Amino acid sequence: MTFYTLKYIQNNQNADKAILYGLMLVAAFATRYRDLGIIALLFLMLFAGTQYEKYTQVNTQKSQAMQIIPFIKSVAKDEGVKDSDVLVNSTNLADGMIIRIDSKDIDYQLHLNDDRNTYMLTQAHAIDHKVEVKN
Repeated sequence: MTFYTLKYIQNNQNADKAILYGLMLVAAFATRYRDLGIIALLFLMLFAGTQYEKYTQVNTQKSQAMQIIPFIKSVAKDEGVKDSDVLVNSTNLADGMIIRIDSKDIDYQLHLNDDRNTYMLTQAHAIDHKVEVKN
């Protein structure tokens, strides 16, 4: 089972933007030549179409990831531990996810209410206690 820290979630939200900017720069230089410009324009149109789908998915994931940050801080405050001591097994806030309080070596399962503004934690027991923590 893989768990993620608050630091990992915050640092990995904008990973693909550098690739997009690089491809746009290459396409801009290619427009200097007419034939290459037409090819580049077609490439950009194809790329823009595929990126729109990815953009909508990323926005959905970002909104869910932005919900998990206050959740982790809330759990840390309620448990009386540091934010870095709360580990989650998903980068998106989801019903049923597992929360580990590392210093206490306790696992909880999350139960979100329909409004996603309140939650309940019930103690869970992992079958495999070997976990990978991504910082």
